Amino acid sequence: MNLARRISARSRGRGSLGALQLTAVADLFTVLSESSRLRILQILQEGPASVGELVEKSGLKQANASKQLGILLSAGVIARQQEGNRAIYSIAMPLVFDLCHLVCDSVAKHAVERAAALSAE
Repeated sequence: MNLARRISARSRGRGSLGALQLTAVADLFTVLSESSRLRILQILQEGPASVGELVEKSGLKQANASKQLGILLSAGVIARQQEGNRAIYSIAMPLVFDLCHLVCDSVAKHAVERAAALSAE
């Protein structure tokens, strides 16, 4: 079962997370912990793109982009559709952007609080 399906199993239960769901959540955070994957997701947020377009926009090397796309694909975060000889990638799990916004907001708030504490000393 891919990562997206394991996480969505949680929404059916509405109780505390079981061992499989906790593992699925940890796996998702592991997938999202690589900055090049986040860069790819940020580009795909604008719309579907081919590997070549992702390489051009991200500045990643072709081999690295392909590797990161494979990880995102197997986790169910993105989807791939063949158009002739080109693979077009798109977002399959839009909730990752909600997670990113929550984390970014928290990091920004923490930075402001820390800066204020340091300037008060």
